[in-house]
Amino acid sequence: MQRLHAPRYPKRKKTRSALLYFEADWFRLNYFWCKFMTEDLKQLTKVDLTNLDKILYPQLKITKGQFIEYYIRMAPKMLPIIKDRPLVLTRYPDGIKGEKFGFFEKNAPRGTPKWVKTKTIYSSGSKRDVHYIVCNDLDTLIWLANLATLEIHMPFSTINDLDKPDFLFFDVDPEPPATLSDAADVSLQLKDKLVGLGLTPFIKTSGKKGLHVVIPIVPEHDFRETRSFVHEIGIALAKENDIVVSEFKDTKKPGKVFADYLQNSPMRTMVVPYSLRPTTEATVSAPLEWSEVKKGINPSDFNIFNVIKRKDDPWKNIFEKRCKLEI
Repeated sequence: MQRLHAPRYPKRKKTRSALLYFEADWFRLNYFWCKFMTEDLKQLTKVDLTNLDKILYPQLKITKGQFIEYYIRMAPKMLPIIKDRPLVLTRYPDGIKGEKFGFFEKNAPRGTPKWVKTKTIYSSGSKRDVHYIVCNDLDTLIWLANLATLEIHMPFSTINDLDKPDFLFFDVDPEPPATLSDAADVSLQLKDKLVGLGLTPFIKTSGKKGLHVVIPIVPEHDFRETRSFVHEIGIALAKENDIVVSEFKDTKKPGKVFADYLQNSPMRTMVVPYSLRPTTEATVSAPLEWSEVKKGINPSDFNIFNVIKRKDDPWKNIFEKRCKLEI
């Protein structure tokens, strides 16, 4: 494999787009996927790495090797969150092309190694067993990355008890012309309400246009109860703030922000923290400090180039903050 060199870009004005290209240059200049490092990595993992030079993000020329490197470096932050959860994958073996040409995958693909842990769950919709991937170790995460799994999605319960969620989930979703700044305002209002109830909320970007607010809880209630609780909070927010809607029928009203409660259901999912998204800017679903949630926030502020350099993990030890939900 040839050493990669950063292309020469023309001088740019100081815009978000220019900053993104600057970060891309930095990423390529620090890229360690030269031949001898690749061989070292192959000695450290049981995964048979393939096509490391393949371009997955054409606009930024991000290769599959760089993508795998990203998930390796994020593994200490990702693995504790996704442990013991049946995962839903979105794979882009030919890279992103306008967010197309990817596919969802629930069932473990043909050729899944025997050492990859799976969980068989009966699907009442398709009336068959589905063999979900469970990623509890670095080798499995590298294997998922080698499949070009740009997105990883997780449910709100674990294989220990699929019917008892250990997260509450609010998808704060702005409808244009509402923006991520509007979602930030609503999320801060939501935070105050949750803290007032004695709960400990955490937040991340969706990696696209919205924000995700989660609360770790003791898994002792079923999804019907948690969904109803989240819905009631959304109804209360909508009464206090005209921009907020709490019902699905109102989600497409221009300029509104939907406090979405519907994902709080068995085997519904959210994109996992630190997962990449199939966007031209290679955005990331990035955990944030609450102090970062403010006007002017933009999805492209958090991407493969700068998230990898963030030292602190706002979701570290999240499960030590479990709340007992009083319903």
